[in-house]
Amino acid sequence: MWNLVLACTLACCGSGVDDNTPPPPDAVVSQLSENLQTGSLVFSRGDCLAVKIFSRSQYTHVGGVVMVNDEPIVYDSMNGSGVRKTPFVEYLRQQTNSGVQIVHPYQPLTTSESVAFHQHLESQIGRQYAVRHHLTGQRADGVHCAEYMTDALMAANIIAAKQPARVSPGSLLQGVTAAKLYTQGCRADFKPTDPNPLSLQTAWYQRAWHGTVVGYNNTTSRLRRWVLCR
Repeated sequence: MWNLVLACTLACCGSGVDDNTPPPPDAVVSQLSENLQTGSLVFSRGDCLAVKIFSRSQYTHVGGVVMVNDEPIVYDSMNGSGVRKTPFVEYLRQQTNSGVQIVHPYQPLTTSESVAFHQHLESQIGRQYAVRHHLTGQRADGVHCAEYMTDALMAANIIAAKQPARVSPGSLLQGVTAAKLYTQGCRADFKPTDPNPLSLQTAWYQRAWHGTVVGYNNTTSRLRRWVLCR
C-alpha cells in the first residue's frame, strides 16, 4: 500500500514555477555556465518529500546538457511536459525553489560519444513522462528523468545499468562520481524574491498586511511542493 501511495505521489511531480518568476541573476548564470559541455548533468534538490523518501536522496530531478551552436540546451523528462529540451537559462529559472548541482564529464566526451548522447536525447523528444514503473524496474511507455539520462549515457557507452528504470537522480549522481566518470561543478540555491516589494514610505499596516500575504503564499507553495511535488 505504501508503495502505491508513493507511486501516486511521485506521478504528481512537476514544476511549480509560473511565468512571472524571474530568471536567476546574471552572475549566478555565468558561474553555473562555467565548463558546461555536452554530457554535463544538472541535478536539482527540490522539496518533493516523496522522491526524497523513496530514493533516500536530496536530489529530485536531473537533466542533461548538449551544446548547440555554443549554446547550452538542457534535456529532461518532466511531469506535464514529457521529454523536452529547454535553453539553459530558462531551465535554471524553472528550478526556482530548488538547489542545483552541476557535474561535468571527467574527460570531455569524444565526438562519437557526443553524437550518440545527443541523438538518443533527441530521439525521445515528446515521449510522455512516467515514474510508477520505477517501483518494478520494468520498462513503460513513458520515461522518468533519471531513466532518460541513464539511457542516453548508455547509448554513448559511458555507463552500464541493468535496470535503468530503477535509477534515481541521487543514485545516478552517486554512481557517476564514485566511478570518477564525472567531477563536481558549481552549485547554487534559487530562492524566490518578492516581485512587488513595498517601499519604506508605505504605511506600516500596509507593509504588515503585505508581509502576511507573502508569508502565507510562500508557506502554501512550499507545502504543495512537499506533498504534491509541484
